[in-house]
Amino acid sequence: MSSDASSRTVGAGFARGLSRRCPACGQGRLFRGYLKVEETCPSCGHVNGQYRADDGPAYFTILIVGHLVLAPLLCFGFILSWPAQVIVPLVLGFLAVVTLTLLPFVKGAFIGVQWATKGAKGT
Repeated sequence: MSSDASSRTVGAGFARGLSRRCPACGQGRLFRGYLKVEETCPSCGHVNGQYRADDGPAYFTILIVGHLVLAPLLCFGFILSWPAQVIVPLVLGFLAVVTLTLLPFVKGAFIGVQWATKGAKGT
């Protein structure tokens, strides 16, 4: 898949980034580690290191986890009836696992949207 104007849409960039693939071709891996961006795509050679993804993915991940996980947890009765010594470690552990699992996907989507909107460093 080429990175011409017809394929450079926010939806395509979001989907490719969400799958942790290069936003330009959708084939090469976007990360070489947990959150370290592969400087250039091994498949198409696109420079993925040019996209800034500093604090944005962390903020979006916290927003998603807070609204989709933490808020519904408050609807369960056991949250108020169980002792805090049990609830706090369980909830914090669960939130940490969900947040750390979701973070690479959100960072990939963030980079994909930057690719689609041409939001690279220096532009």
